[in-house]
Amino acid sequence: MNLYNILIVFSCIAFLCGCQSAGGPVSAPPVVSALAQQSLYPHSAAPDRQLHWSAGRPGHGTASEEQAQPDLWERIRSGLSWQEIEDPRVDKARDAYLKQHNYMPVLTERGSLYLYYIVEEVQKRNLPVELALVPMVESTLDPFAYSPGSAAGLWQIMPATGEHLGLQQDWWFDGRRAVRDSTEVALDYLETLYETFDHDWLLALAAYNAGQGRVARAQQENQRKGLPTDYWSLDLPRETRRYVPKVLALTQIVAEPEALDVEIPPLPDEPAFEVAQVGGQIELAQAAELADISLETLRELNPGQLRWATAPGRPQELLVPLGTGSRLEEEIAQLTPAERVRWRHYYIKPGDNLVTIAKKFRTDVDLLRRVNGISGSNIRVGSTLMIPSSDWTAGLALVNTPGEPAIGYKVRQGDSLARIAGKYKVSVDDIVAWNSLDPRKYLQPGQTLKLHVNGR
Repeated sequence: MNLYNILIVFSCIAFLCGCQSAGGPVSAPPVVSALAQQSLYPHSAAPDRQLHWSAGRPGHGTASEEQAQPDLWERIRSGLSWQEIEDPRVDKARDAYLKQHNYMPVLTERGSLYLYYIVEEVQKRNLPVELALVPMVESTLDPFAYSPGSAAGLWQIMPATGEHLGLQQDWWFDGRRAVRDSTEVALDYLETLYETFDHDWLLALAAYNAGQGRVARAQQENQRKGLPTDYWSLDLPRETRRYVPKVLALTQIVAEPEALDVEIPPLPDEPAFEVAQVGGQIELAQAAELADISLETLRELNPGQLRWATAPGRPQELLVPLGTGSRLEEEIAQLTPAERVRWRHYYIKPGDNLVTIAKKFRTDVDLLRRVNGISGSNIRVGSTLMIPSSDWTAGLALVNTPGEPAIGYKVRQGDSLARIAGKYKVSVDDIVAWNSLDPRKYLQPGQTLKLHVNGR
């Protein structure tokens, strides 16, 4: 077994040890807390650096060649400069990270989908590469993460902040969860904060966490008292006093893993996805089938898509694994409009109600409500209802049948109750109750959970 395979084996073992059932994938200290360009690269047309790496993947080169493969962590490491910042609070945060032996393997596993893109976007703007570590502190690189305060996505953006930054947030789509959308606005916001706070990145990070007004008021209070106004001198909320040291501590760990006795599994320095133009609304399950990928993979790459079909009223594109975009586009081009999203449009007539319409089309009342954004039972004569008619969407009617298990979800490596709850918009407590779980125990890969989506 060569060095590359040994590292992968140890990565998988460490990662399996981190699959907790509640509170996120990592235990102990609370470290978890577009739009962009149309395509990261045209189909498979990555820069020469990535093309050369692909030619040397395991099974295609010698052991020495595999050892020389570009590593994304090394790329990040070569650009770091904040690791020299010292403070007891940084030491404390670093020690807390080091107690979580599975933390870096978890980040590497999650980072295989998202981290390359984030690093690329940071470096395109000539920003400190340390900013690529921010979503690690915010969400452990989990785009499905939700905080108790309703922050969402890789960058943990609050609903009001997302609205202020121009992110789409509606029944169909949540830009806070979308990888490209959220990364663009988060970096825009950090750049704005950097300018606002006199080119001080520590103050910009503090403002990202606590809010611009809170940091500005703390500075004004120190000025009034004749005290310094740098980050370390400000009276800030407890979370913010811990937040910036976490970023700096993680910088130190990535910068010198050997000195800290930390093993960081290698991560290919190449894109994980490309953009496929789907040319119009399409069901995600059908797109996954046409691209010959799993629906779970498609959802992980497109976490901003909240429903079974792509959101209308925005660019009709999907992120897909590198090398599968052309296939998907070619297959979709052969579909008729009726085959793309198999639903009907029904014009409401006098005497109609949701119950009679649901019976007419053999579907579910609550499904009609969700599809059409209806909060109650009132419908208007002359309006149009969308009626899903495909076998796959018809199955969604079961999710709101009381007492019936909506879906059987098979636990995967890296899953936690918090991650699954965020993905399906249910609570951790519900999943525990539905499955009679002990929230103190780890979830096991392969374990099947019963989920009632939007129902009990």
